[in-house]
Amino acid sequence: MTDKSKVFVYPKDVSAFGFDWGKLSLTVAPEVNGAERFSGGVVDLPSGKGHTRHNHPGAEEIIFVISGHGEQMVEDEKGNPVVEKVGPGCTIYVPESRFHSTLNTGDGPMQLFVVYSPAGPELGLRELPDFRLLPPGGSH
Repeated sequence: MTDKSKVFVYPKDVSAFGFDWGKLSLTVAPEVNGAERFSGGVVDLPSGKGHTRHNHPGAEEIIFVISGHGEQMVEDEKGNPVVEKVGPGCTIYVPESRFHSTLNTGDGPMQLFVVYSPAGPELGLRELPDFRLLPPGGSH
């Protein structure tokens, strides 16, 4: 249920999308707090895990590395994969509909903050075969 007064949100306060590769806790979204133009949240990737090549048709994405180290792939406008090593403080811009993937190559967990504009692409993740809804305060 949308609660428009929910302006200060921690990942532990919301249910999370759990997957074999990690989890996504949506902390800002139309269904969380009425955000209208974007959605976003915290992604936790265990060591050696990552999300495979995918895209979000009609949406742009920002990925900000909070902690950990990994390899980020974003395809160029011709569809060629461009891979860079990324770490804390790095902002990755994923142009509209562009394919991308992230892999945690570090020894510890990797945490990202992601933003989708417009909101919505993240809801498609619910259709993945390894999707499970984790209750607030839950872990993997």
